[in-house]
Amino acid sequence: MSRRIIIEPFKIKSVEPLFISSPSEREEYLQAAGYNPFLLKSEHVLFDFLTDSGTSAMSSAQWAAMMDADESYAGARSWEHLRESIFNLTGYPHILPTHQGRAAERILYGYLGGKGKHFISNTHFDTTRANIEFSGAEATDCLIKEGQDPFLEFPFKGNMDTERLEKLILEKGVKNMAAVILTVTNNSGGGQPVSMSNAKTVGEICKKYGVLFILDCCRIAENAYFIRHREDGYKDKSYFEIAKEMFSLADGCVMSAKKDGLVNMGGFLALRDRKLADACTNLLIITEGFATYGGLSGRDMEALAVGLKEVFSPGYLTYRIRSTTYFGEKLNIKGVPVMMPIGGHAVYIDARTFYPHIPVYQYPGQALVCELYVRGGIRSVEVGSVMFGKYDENGKLIPAKMDLVRLAIPRRVYTQSHIDYVAEVFDELLSHRDKVRGYTIIEEPPFLRHFTARFSPVGK
Repeated sequence: MSRRIIIEPFKIKSVEPLFISSPSEREEYLQAAGYNPFLLKSEHVLFDFLTDSGTSAMSSAQWAAMMDADESYAGARSWEHLRESIFNLTGYPHILPTHQGRAAERILYGYLGGKGKHFISNTHFDTTRANIEFSGAEATDCLIKEGQDPFLEFPFKGNMDTERLEKLILEKGVKNMAAVILTVTNNSGGGQPVSMSNAKTVGEICKKYGVLFILDCCRIAENAYFIRHREDGYKDKSYFEIAKEMFSLADGCVMSAKKDGLVNMGGFLALRDRKLADACTNLLIITEGFATYGGLSGRDMEALAVGLKEVFSPGYLTYRIRSTTYFGEKLNIKGVPVMMPIGGHAVYIDARTFYPHIPVYQYPGQALVCELYVRGGIRSVEVGSVMFGKYDENGKLIPAKMDLVRLAIPRRVYTQSHIDYVAEVFDELLSHRDKVRGYTIIEEPPFLRHFTARFSPVGK
């Protein structure tokens, strides 16, 4: 019998108090933070949907494993546990632990990149693009047209446009291609999944031209769920088997394990090619730590080794995807313009549709994240023209293709009643949205400006 009630497949052993504040207090906190939720103190946030990265609640099995950790500098027992767990999942023989995903990106893309080099992805995320462009290389997004329509119902909107991919490889020149990166699920594209069929085609094109094919696999388990339930031929395969098949198509992977690794810190780079792995290992030792810990403690490695197994539990993944869908559908019924279909780790809202009176150069997404915080104490993040916008030679904004607001749901942290509260806050936002003003940027760094930029409300 199918039941509509979503239950958390776990018991709660430890609790953390939530901080309750008034709207007037939150207005003061936000103003002091330059109207940038990244600069808020966590103690001033009621529900934190800024990111799902490193915000998971760990299981009793993970905490127990941490107590048995080996903190040896080289060749620790905990490293052997982690290496075995990663190898069993990916099949890649050369595994480099890092403190988080962007460190693995910096090592690999910094080594492969440089002036004149090109990377192609379904959609580069912020740190991926920053690490590539910081090296002097070019990062090009190659998303299918269906993925660029927020409201179109399509099962795999995270897919790469493979026809355009092949054209880009030929246009840029095979010798200039550094790598093709397939991000699963596609975070910047609304948390949308990638089909196995698409991954196979990408792999075939890369093999045809001898281009390195890398999976950005930080949400590989969630992507496997969508493949099993949406793609023909996979309903009888386990989530773990589906993930292994996708890894088999690529030459290596980068993972921020702070997502589907179910840990608060950790990541890795895994590769097939020994020569490339040796070059990256040198950079790992210079910048992260020795090759058998890479910036992680033994405790971190033990927790990750367990998390990479727990994340493929059918009970967990069913709860994870269904609870996110519940939240998105609840907002959709209210008339909130959410990206459809609902993704796995977050609900994305089309800020341009939510605030049609705010021009794109006044950042409607930033306006929405500020309103969510002031009205409900909810921290979220803009994924649009603040995060990905650029300037032309005259200093005019080149906006992102979409201005989205992401409410990323931490794993195993919030209950259904918490989600219901967040949904109710949108009733208030909907009732007065025509009165909300846009924002201007008054301070910004040259890279990853959304983390530290400061804003001012228009007309204030």
